[in-house]
Amino acid sequence: MANEKALAGDGARPERMKGKEYARLLAKLHVELVQLQEWVKRKGLKVCVVFEGRDGAGKGGTIKAITERVSPRVFRVVALPAPTEREKTQMYAQRYIVHLPAAGEVVIFDRSWYNRAGVERVMGFCTEAQAKRFLEQVPLVEKSIVESGIVLIKYWLEVSEEEQTRRLQARIDDGRKTWKLSPMDLESYSRWYDYSRARDEMFAATDTPFAPWYVVRSDDKRRARLNVIRHLLSKIPYEDLKAERVKLPKRQKRRGYREPDHPFKVIPEKY
Repeated sequence: MANEKALAGDGARPERMKGKEYARLLAKLHVELVQLQEWVKRKGLKVCVVFEGRDGAGKGGTIKAITERVSPRVFRVVALPAPTEREKTQMYAQRYIVHLPAAGEVVIFDRSWYNRAGVERVMGFCTEAQAKRFLEQVPLVEKSIVESGIVLIKYWLEVSEEEQTRRLQARIDDGRKTWKLSPMDLESYSRWYDYSRARDEMFAATDTPFAPWYVVRSDDKRRARLNVIRHLLSKIPYEDLKAERVKLPKRQKRRGYREPDHPFKVIPEKY
């Protein structure tokens, strides 16, 4: 089994980042993400980013931090539901391959084909033989993806047992977060070491030179998000395409226009 302490980091961790500092640093990184977006469009790059990790590791929040200031037509998020009966009869990777990026796109997978190496394996949704076969075949699939010209970047968000407990308990206690907590999450929570073993085998089989795994320590969500964005920017060389400064044009003249007498149904202004 991989050394859990090594993944968690050695020594004292810095105190959690304050919101004001986080907002300041994130704003700067958002500017760079917009620059990256324009470069991807201009050069026709194809980028695929995979996010995996335990429940409560912060995948959704990290993806939101990446995408909240860029165009959804360039940065597409793929979060597939459980497979349909038809999809269950397909080649396993088939339902994922159709979502890979075309030129000028960044596709972000909020969980991916690695479901088979993690939740499906641990929870018994596939056989052990199917999981082993997946681990043998996926490097070949990813090699084909990379050789097709797609930039493939894989992140594993690692959260400690204590922090996962805190976050899942917060989902129970906070009415805004209860939708995030499913019976599957509760069952998964009790199988920490089954997931650890599955993760270790996944790394051993699929951490390849052409598609390596990058581990993100995510007990401090704010630091994790900033670190991921900075790392992502470093993995895709880009330049700032200087655009002409935008200047608003003059508005047209009224030319006799009058406000209508229509009885608009304005919503109550309670705030």
